[in-house]
Amino acid sequence: MSKKILIGGAWPYANSSLHLGHLAALISGDFLKRYHKILGDDVLYVSGTDCHGTPITERALKEGIKPEEIADKYHKEFKEVFEKMNFDYDIYTKTSDEYHKRKVQEIFLKIYNNGYIYPKKSLQPFCEKCNKFEADRELEVICKNCGMVTKGDQCDCGYIPTEEDLIDAKCRICGSKTIQKENTHLYLALSKLQKQIEKYVEKNEKNWRIASKNETEKFLKEGLIDRVVTRDLQYGIEIPIKGFENKRMYVWVEAVLRIYYSNNKNM
Repeated sequence: MSKKILIGGAWPYANSSLHLGHLAALISGDFLKRYHKILGDDVLYVSGTDCHGTPITERALKEGIKPEEIADKYHKEFKEVFEKMNFDYDIYTKTSDEYHKRKVQEIFLKIYNNGYIYPKKSLQPFCEKCNKFEADRELEVICKNCGMVTKGDQCDCGYIPTEEDLIDAKCRICGSKTIQKENTHLYLALSKLQKQIEKYVEKNEKNWRIASKNETEKFLKEGLIDRVVTRDLQYGIEIPIKGFENKRMYVWVEAVLRIYYSNNKNM
């Protein structure tokens, strides 16, 4: 009996050209798609270009052009590379697509109305020289796990810095030491979903790879932490909630939602 298979490929950032490391990571999805087609399964292979986020705005700032120009340039280049490599995507799109924007805003608003996204005030790094709140990726910190200098979003060792870790961080744009300033963001209430996710994992993990199973169990054992879902950026998907119109959606949120709604082949 055939199965319904959804393969969500990684979304490369549109801030530079692809290299062999990207292709080595992406080609496995193409192999898997072809394998399931041979078996006669109903398979959908989805991916696209990640056009939003700080990597794109940083590149645009360096080149003195708009983020949209950077994103469009590399999206076109990525598609040409994948076509030459004969990647068999069913859907390859981009996060700046109008349909994508509308769909993720609809889902985001539904999650908010159901009480799983909420506003919270906290102290956030602020660069006085650049006169702006800094996203974690725009910061430079010392990793508390391995002691190496790293970006504020995640260290190569796998450690994810906490809000406390970002105190006294340096701005990667100008090199200045940041101060702490109150700001309000929207958060996803993962802590509310802990028990529900544990039940889902217990029911389904027998079909998972060992690495995926172990990583998931690690996070659940530590206790799920509510995660920020908005950014202080001018470029990105607007937040459809009153009072947050000047914020933008965190890219990890919109990418996950893209895979979530992609099982509709007729979109």
